[in-house]
Amino acid sequence: MKKDTDHAFFGQPRGLATLAFTEFWERFSYYGMKAILLYYMYFAVSKGGLGFSRSTAMSVVAIYGSLVYMSSVIGGFVADRVLGGRRTVLAGGILIMFGHIFLALPFGAVALFASIVLIVLGTGLLKPNISEMVGGLYSQDDVRRDSGFSVLVMGINLGSFISPIVVGWLGQQVNFHLGFSLAAIGMAVGLIFYVVDGKKYLNPDDNVAPDPLHEDEVAPLLIKIVIGIIVVAAIFGVMALTGNFNLTNVINFITVVAILIPIVYFVMFLTSKKVKKVERSRVLAYIPLFLASVIFWAIEEQGSSVLAMFAETQTNLHSFGFTIPASWFQSLNPLFIILYTPFFAWLWMHLGKKQPSSPKKFTLGLVFAGLSFVVMMLPLSMHGENSLVNPLWLVLSWAIVEVGEMLISPVGLSVTTKLAPHAYKSQMMSMWFLSDAAAQALNAQLVKFYTPGNEMLYFGLLGGATIVLGALLIFITPRIEKLMAGVN
Repeated sequence: MKKDTDHAFFGQPRGLATLAFTEFWERFSYYGMKAILLYYMYFAVSKGGLGFSRSTAMSVVAIYGSLVYMSSVIGGFVADRVLGGRRTVLAGGILIMFGHIFLALPFGAVALFASIVLIVLGTGLLKPNISEMVGGLYSQDDVRRDSGFSVLVMGINLGSFISPIVVGWLGQQVNFHLGFSLAAIGMAVGLIFYVVDGKKYLNPDDNVAPDPLHEDEVAPLLIKIVIGIIVVAAIFGVMALTGNFNLTNVINFITVVAILIPIVYFVMFLTSKKVKKVERSRVLAYIPLFLASVIFWAIEEQGSSVLAMFAETQTNLHSFGFTIPASWFQSLNPLFIILYTPFFAWLWMHLGKKQPSSPKKFTLGLVFAGLSFVVMMLPLSMHGENSLVNPLWLVLSWAIVEVGEMLISPVGLSVTTKLAPHAYKSQMMSMWFLSDAAAQALNAQLVKFYTPGNEMLYFGLLGGATIVLGALLIFITPRIEKLMAGVN
C-alpha cells in the first residue's frame, strides 16, 4: 500500500497505532519509575528510601534523564548502520525491562546505578528509532505528518499520565520496589504488542539499515570505541588517584560530555561528503531550533526535579481528608498534553500550508515556558517562601508550560525528520533527543541553586531569561526559514 493511501487508523497509517501503543507502554514504565525516583533517593532509609541529600537527588534525576536522551546517539547509529530501526527498538525495550527489574530488587544504591545503565542504553536504542519509523510512514509532502506526530505524542502522554497515578501511589503509599515492579510489567506488555503487531503494519524498510557498515569501516569503528573507553577510564582513574572520584564530579563530567556531543555531530553533518548542499543548508537552519529546544527542555524537565521537590516540601497536600501523593503531580504534564493535543492536531490540519513556520512555533513555545516559571513567583511573593502553597499554582504552571510543549515537541519531531540528511536520518533524530540531554545536563547544575530561601529568585531568573531568548529568536526567523530551503 502506498503511504499516501493508507488511512486505516482514523485517517492515519495503520502502523502509527502500532508505534504509538508501543510508546504508550514504554513511557508508562519510564515515567512511572521517574515519578517516584526522586523520593526514593532522598527519603530516609527508615521510610524505604536511600537517604541521599535533596540537592544530590535532584542532580541525579536530571543527569539520569540526560544520559537517557544522550544514549539516543547509540540508537541512531545502530539503526542506521547495523540493525535497522525495527530490531534496534526491540533490543532497547528488552534492556529497559531488565533495568526496571533491577530497581524492583531491594539492593539499594547498587541496584539503582545498575538500572541506570540498562535503562539509559535501552531507551537510547528505542526512543529515536520509533520516532523515525513514524516519519517513514509518510511521504515528504504528506500534510498529515504533523498531526501524525501529535497522535504519537498523545500515546506517549497517555502512558505518562496513568503511570504516576498508579506507580506513584503504589511506590509512595505501599513500597517503592513494588512501584518499580509495575513499571517493569508495563514495558513487558509493550514489547509483546510491538513484536506481534509490528509484523503486519510497520514499514518493511525499517527491517534493514539504510546505510550499513562496510567491512573496511568495522575495524576503525572498534578502534574508536576502545579509545573512547580508555579515555573515560583514564579520566575516572585520575579522579580516583587525586581523591576526586565522587558522584558530584561524575555528574560534572557527564554535563560536559552532553554539551560536547551535539557540537561534534553538527560538525560531522556539515562536513560529511554524504550530505548534499541543500541538506547542509537545512542542517544550518536546524542549529538555532536545536538551541531553542535546549532552553525549552531546561524549563520543562525541571518538573521531575524542582517542581517535584516543590510539590513535596512547599505544597499543601492535605485537603478534604485526603493526602495527595506528591508523585501525582507528575501526571499534570501528560494530562495537559492529552487535553491540548486534539486542538493542536485539528489546528495544524485546518491551517494546512498556512500554519506558522516551525521557527515561529518555537518562539511562542519559549515564551510559554518562561511564563510557567514566572507564575511560580506569585504564591511565594504573596505568602512567603516558608509557607505551604495551594496545589493549584502547580497546576497552573504545568498548564502553561504544556502549551509551549505542544508548540515545540511534536513540531520539533516533525521538522527534524524533514530537515534530516538522507544518510543520517536516525542520527539526526538522535539530535532532537540530544537537545533534551543537554538541557537536563544543564539542569543537573542549575538545580543546585534551588535552595530554601531563594526559590522566588530561581523561578524569576530562569523564567525571565527564557522569555527574552524567545523574543530574540523571532528576529532571526526569516534567516532560518530561508536556510530551510522549502521545508516549513
